[in-house]
Amino acid sequence: MAGQGTGGNVLAALASFFVPGLGQLLQARLGIAIVQFILAVGLWIVLFGWIIHLWSVIDAAKFEPK
Repeated sequence: MAGQGTGGNVLAALASFFVPGLGQLLQARLGIAIVQFILAVGLWIVLFGWIIHLWSVIDAAKFEPK
């Protein structure tokens, strides 16, 4: 799967689009695959946490008792 734009790289890019690091794993690059997967999961958890936190703040600010 060597060379930019080859079918193997396109498949690897598509795999990494759906699961970070999976394309690198398909290219037999285990180390960077693990690093990318762990970083992506960690950043997603942090980002998702901020979204929920912000939603909670806005929801609390807009609450109107009936």
